Amino acid sequence: MLVTRTTGRMSLPSQAERQAIIDGPVTPEAFTRAFAAAPCLGEIEVRPPSRPVSLGIQARIAFWNAERLKYQAPSALLLASLRADVLMLCELDLGMARTGNRHTTRDLADTLGQGYVFGAEFIELGLGDLREQKAHAGETNSAGLHGGGFVSAAALARPALVRLETSGRWFDGAFHERRVGGRIAMLAEVTIAGQPVLLASVHYESHTGPEDRRLQTQTLLDAIDVHAPGMPVLIGGDFNTASCEREEKHDSDFVARALAADPNRLLLPMAYEPMFELLKRRGYDWETCNAPGPTQRTRPDGTPAPPLGRIDWLFARGLTCTDVATVPAVDAGGVAISDHEVLAVTIAPT
Repeated sequence: MLVTRTTGRMSLPSQAERQAIIDGPVTPEAFTRAFAAAPCLGEIEVRPPSRPVSLGIQARIAFWNAERLKYQAPSALLLASLRADVLMLCELDLGMARTGNRHTTRDLADTLGQGYVFGAEFIELGLGDLREQKAHAGETNSAGLHGGGFVSAAALARPALVRLETSGRWFDGAFHERRVGGRIAMLAEVTIAGQPVLLASVHYESHTGPEDRRLQTQTLLDAIDVHAPGMPVLIGGDFNTASCEREEKHDSDFVARALAADPNRLLLPMAYEPMFELLKRRGYDWETCNAPGPTQRTRPDGTPAPPLGRIDWLFARGLTCTDVATVPAVDAGGVAISDHEVLAVTIAPT
């Protein structure tokens, strides 16, 4: 599903509408009805920068899974320090109690004096994961949206949203929270050296395995080729490349055996993740646009626990990539503000 409908203000689901879904049947048919009845899942909220900068022969781009943008002020300071022309972001909240019922993307754009694009990945029917449910017990979401997008000093053209899957696997609460929606990629174009370049901010499913990640990659690349055929592309995302199935990832004995056999599989998961071969066949490179090392970071509560892996990646087609960096996602005191580091790269059309 490729969504291209834009709006200056997204249609927010009311508390009554969300409660009706909660009180209704928990069936695949109910998920399909709820999905189809939610205008926000077919919209993209756009606010252009008031004074867009013109990009020269190259551009600095960063990707970050911002973990809800819970820590707005230190996140803004960190991102401002990157001096990036475009920020590609995922895990952004709009009207969630866990982030003060703020529009976190708009607030970040306001702080940086930039424009933004936002698309909803999920309508959250609860307060979040188990940690968030405990921390915000008794509170209420004003809108309950969670998604991804861009914050940009440069003009972004032809924004689009790609539905990577609509399985409804989060609808029944088996993963301890209920959601309507599915994983997404957000697309937009910038002009570098007079040439349009497509940017894709991606968030893959976390409760799945390598073959499903290959299928999401197939959907993503096919959508890119429909939306921007032949265009240079930079993809940045949280791909959750755990190198194993979900059940295996949570099996400490399996992880110990797997790392004993291949100590580098969490940092270099290519042999275990068929999505990499697919990307290579479709003309994408990762070796020139990623710095070595893990992209996961342990939060103050001790999660995720080591060993940490590289699950966030940049992929480039038709671009020259330089000055790659993995930037620690910490505040001025060195305390983690996300469980993902920031990826940065300078790109120019080849």
